[in-house]
Amino acid sequence: MQFKNKVVLVTGGSSGLGFAIAKAFASQGAIVIITGRRQYQLNVATGMLGQKSSGFRMDISNGVELAELFSHIREIHGRIDVLIANAGTGLVEPLGAITESGFDNLFATNVKGTTFTVQGALPLMGKGGSVVIIGSTASFNPGAGLGVYGATKAALRALVRSWILDIKGSGVRINLLSPGPVNTQSLHDVLGENAEQVINAFSEKSTLGRIGEAHEIGEAALFLGSDASSYINGIELFADGGASQV
Repeated sequence: MQFKNKVVLVTGGSSGLGFAIAKAFASQGAIVIITGRRQYQLNVATGMLGQKSSGFRMDISNGVELAELFSHIREIHGRIDVLIANAGTGLVEPLGAITESGFDNLFATNVKGTTFTVQGALPLMGKGGSVVIIGSTASFNPGAGLGVYGATKAALRALVRSWILDIKGSGVRINLLSPGPVNTQSLHDVLGENAEQVINAFSEKSTLGRIGEAHEIGEAALFLGSDASSYINGIELFADGGASQV
């Protein structure tokens, strides 16, 4: 899996899972562009990723900002070799307490934002390009309070199945990488005061007896982004310690 001087865009790459993925590509010599909403976090992240990295402050649910991102990449780099569509958000709202604002925010970011990220990147991608969309095992097993979040991830699965037909013959592959629970700050933030109890329950479901670590998802993203997976297209790769298989 060689990425020397490959141009890799990781949305939501300034922290958590996205940063771990960006770090994995940077370690293999890639030119890594990360996006995020907070400039300070972007500055810290790019400092850690090295001189071949850069950050772009934006919100993927904003079409104007997305257009500015791709214009910038076209001007500076001329292409995208790998797109990691990772930016997304999560929210726990059980039926009876679902808010319109929460619903709209989840779909605006996770579905609309991802859709237009992929659509905007494609003109900059050529034969051999790879799109990896970060999904979630919540697409089919969301658990209590995560129904709307799970629905956004299920929507991504349906979109990928259609998109690989839409761009058939382009030489660009699109795959979905769906982690189970991963030990990141965002997971702890979403679970709140119940984090320890819920993580223990997640660990019991895993055939490996634990939740994932961010760097493990980074390694899976490297595989799907590389020529090592050149005959893999349209799949959903579950990285969840086997929990989805039993």
